[in-house]
Amino acid sequence: GYNYATAFEIALKLAEIVYLPLQPYSSADFRHGPFALVEANFPALFVVPGGSTFGDVFNLLEAMHRCGADLLVISDEVAALERGAVRFLLPPDVPEWLTPLTAVVPGQLMALRLAEARGLDPDSPRSLQKVTKTI
Repeated sequence: GYNYATAFEIALKLAEIVYLPLQPYSSADFRHGPFALVEANFPALFVVPGGSTFGDVFNLLEAMHRCGADLLVISDEVAALERGAVRFLLPPDVPEWLTPLTAVVPGQLMALRLAEARGLDPDSPRSLQKVTKTI
């Protein structure tokens, strides 16, 4: 859905400034194989605002909750937020196509706060290059 790219952006920020190796997935791709890794305390971040993909993503969230996963949930839906150990409430009534603009902010702020908590400078991450070259 619209927030597939949001998951990638949050994972990128956490890798760039907190040095956490994360892998974003669509709900369909995660069910295909990585779900086998899920057990108690397995960490997972869900971007699950209401909209056309809510039902599918929520079903995966529920399944991981039943397995005892440690869930961080970014949503405007109470049912999804109730499953999270950590919850970020999104503003209500945002058109689905605009939800990436609101859903990415909690992830960016989380990366900032984690960097600060670890004594890292989020404005000067190691090995970051401002220009990429296409080969």
